[in-house]
Amino acid sequence: MSNYEISTKCVQGGYTPKNGEPRQIPIVQSTTFKYDTSEDMGKLFDLEASGYFYTRLQNPTNDYVAAKLAELEGGTAAMLTSSGQAANFFALFNICECGSHIVSSSSIYGGTFNLIANTMAKMGIEVTFVAPDCTEEELNAAFKENTKVVFGETIANPALTVLDIELFAKVAHEHGVPLIVDNTFPTPVNCRPIEWGADIVTHSTTKYLDGHGACVGGAIIDSGKFDWMAHKDKFPGLTTPDDSYHGITYAEKFGKEGAFITKATAQLMRDFGSIQAPQHAFILNLGIESLHVRMPKHVENGTAVAEFLEKHPKVKKVSYPGLKADKYYDKAMKYMGNGGCGVVSFEFAGGREAALSFMKGLKLAAIETHVADARTCCLNPATSTHRQMTDEQLEAASIPAGLVRMSCGLEDAKDLIADISQALDGVN
Repeated sequence: MSNYEISTKCVQGGYTPKNGEPRQIPIVQSTTFKYDTSEDMGKLFDLEASGYFYTRLQNPTNDYVAAKLAELEGGTAAMLTSSGQAANFFALFNICECGSHIVSSSSIYGGTFNLIANTMAKMGIEVTFVAPDCTEEELNAAFKENTKVVFGETIANPALTVLDIELFAKVAHEHGVPLIVDNTFPTPVNCRPIEWGADIVTHSTTKYLDGHGACVGGAIIDSGKFDWMAHKDKFPGLTTPDDSYHGITYAEKFGKEGAFITKATAQLMRDFGSIQAPQHAFILNLGIESLHVRMPKHVENGTAVAEFLEKHPKVKKVSYPGLKADKYYDKAMKYMGNGGCGVVSFEFAGGREAALSFMKGLKLAAIETHVADARTCCLNPATSTHRQMTDEQLEAASIPAGLVRMSCGLEDAKDLIADISQALDGVN
């Protein structure tokens, strides 16, 4: 469906039923699949034939939805995972190993920061964090001989910084490594990082792609453009034989278009088993079908709330890339001309106490460890999603203690602003 508009891809991408087949993507609720002979099944285990043998690795329902996401992002292959965390871990670990080094934007989701800075460090993988708006010289200085990948978020959660995708892609490619971009907040409706040079895109599908708080999930999409064999020494997992599959070399057998996702499925999904449930994939697809309709409303509400907060005397600072006064406005307009998302971050001078007082006063917006939902929700990252970070790390990630992240849903903007206004009245 490469010639169709993004809205048509949201509705019909990934699955085209044949004569007499289900119009909706079928839920293949089965752990295993029958074959007539052991030889037929053996070909699957040797990666000599395509098909399914155990849902821990692949499932037809998941593959239909993954194919839709590949079409939406402009990639050649994709896979679903059990969560956004699993997607980012798989994407990074698929090309990193003990002794590798990652260059990452410092302004990323707290769970991902902890994954890279602490958990992967225990696996012998180092990281150097850089500011999302660092200069080209500063970015270059972060690289080492063992750097394997660069990572960032299109719009960071919850700081709402905007990544200079072109710059990060340019520098990554000059050093012979791919750029991975988490595109959860804008979604492919508002930004397609591959078009700006990104090599691999990840998502927490739990957020806008689902959009209704119904199912946890993640996704990885490969652009199919990074030439692994051109940098053979850096990526032995893709460019040298895999003994666990009779010596297959992924980059040779599956090419640029399929090597990355095939390896992630054959190795990581096999060994870690972080598969998305077929029921969740089905629900996710229902959400994606309305994504192109929902995102403009989220942006409309986010803009209205940000403009209200910007003028309120009790609010110290508002971060929203759609505001003309925002530091990242120009970058947002470059990469996301239709708007970014419906998430607004704002800071109280009174710190955590003021933020918590404000949230207690809300009646319509709910306090949740969630974001990018049809219903408006909010939280104070310093006491929830990012509470594992020190104050110094919070400041480095542009997440001060008095910050509130509000995800504007699909309600009427007037009602949202009225609720925010009365809650602000109770803040000293």
